[in-house]
Amino acid sequence: MKRYQALADTMAAEIRAGRLPVGTRLPSVRHLTTQYGVGQSTVFRAYYLLEEWGLIRARERSGYYVAPGAGLPAPAGTPPSPLAEPAPIDVSSLVFSVLDAVKRPDVVPLGSAFPSPKLFPLARLSKSLAHATRMLDPWSTVVDMPPGNEPLRRQLALRYIGMGIAQPVEELIVTNGAMEALTLCLMAVTRPGDVVAIESPCFYAALQAVEHLGLRAVEIPVDPREGLDLDVLAEALDKHPVRACWFMTNFQNPTGVTLSIDKKRALVELLAKHEVPLIEDDVYGELHFAQDRPPPAKAFDTKGLVMHCASLSKTLAPGYRLGWVAAGRFADAIRRLKLMTSISTSIPIQAGIADYLQHGGFDKHLRKLRGALLAQRGAMETAIARWLPAEIAFARPDGGYFLWLELPGHVDAMQLHRQALARGINVTPGPIFSARHAFGNCVRINFGHPWSTQTESAMKTLGELLRAPS
Repeated sequence: MKRYQALADTMAAEIRAGRLPVGTRLPSVRHLTTQYGVGQSTVFRAYYLLEEWGLIRARERSGYYVAPGAGLPAPAGTPPSPLAEPAPIDVSSLVFSVLDAVKRPDVVPLGSAFPSPKLFPLARLSKSLAHATRMLDPWSTVVDMPPGNEPLRRQLALRYIGMGIAQPVEELIVTNGAMEALTLCLMAVTRPGDVVAIESPCFYAALQAVEHLGLRAVEIPVDPREGLDLDVLAEALDKHPVRACWFMTNFQNPTGVTLSIDKKRALVELLAKHEVPLIEDDVYGELHFAQDRPPPAKAFDTKGLVMHCASLSKTLAPGYRLGWVAAGRFADAIRRLKLMTSISTSIPIQAGIADYLQHGGFDKHLRKLRGALLAQRGAMETAIARWLPAEIAFARPDGGYFLWLELPGHVDAMQLHRQALARGINVTPGPIFSARHAFGNCVRINFGHPWSTQTESAMKTLGELLRAPS
């Protein structure tokens, strides 16, 4: 290990252990060169590395300071036992009661599941839709039925090549958003009463889909810094007749955690050993803050067992409801299920999106979108440090637009949700992300909207609610 790396590791350990609290000014470069007997370039490189890790932040003409969230422990909430028995799910009434508030335009949307539509090139997208509609072949109403519009699927296949995946066009099936893709995958490999492995905490729509199909769920813990617990998953596969897994490997909702490449490869190998299919929800994969997109688990699949699902709802066109699945060995079954359920995804929408992906500058838009989300993450972290109690814990995500906050142990997230809503603020309480309504002192907040005085005021109000005696 080089000297600057060793120095960075030493300081990172101090920060993560809480011995250097958030906001602490770090020693000057001159002080560290004397203390450790190293050159100035070594100290600077160590500080640059700590910045890259998200642990410190430079302030102009002031020095380096411990960044918000850097020294806090990863949120744990109230996770399930290491391996719970499979159980039916009953979450829909709770989820619907919480999500109704998202529709109110007068509410600060910290609980929203979407980034701001102001971040999307909707005018340019409309031009592509208008052009494609004018050029639409009348026979496309038949030709573009499942698996879907061929020019669109070719454009999607090119994006897989960009991830290092040679994706056959014939295995791509266009759907009404990623949610339909995910549900069709679940239908293709399970029957009512089967056991499905899901994350905990978990995207609430996955819980609803499992509930709707009459399946039983076994919860696999997700650590907000390390991701899915593969040891618990291995135990579940040995103990229960798991028919499928539904996991989010990049920027998981709600924690924001991304599995490392080694863990993704190990996950795929573990499931291949048991011949268990993986339904991979990767709707946030394009919203990475690092230079390169993290590969999905699909990149390590050699048996066609991974069904990779994605959409444009979080990156380009939330109202267009266009998603897809790279279905592997299950392509024929999913194509038939698509025909049996919704027949086809909107033909003009498919043609319009194909035109945009080819001519509209999608990658340029994505770079701008990622930059905006990264800036908004910084604004949210600053507001948390300024307004919320110091004992709140969260892990910084490397993409997406969610923060998963562990609140002080006495706080009831459902009560906070109701109190905040009464003041015009929506946050998403932790219990809707669990089959057993766990994570009672956790909330998910959205930083996907341009920062405003209204948002700043909302964070101040949340701090006042959290400090109130009740």
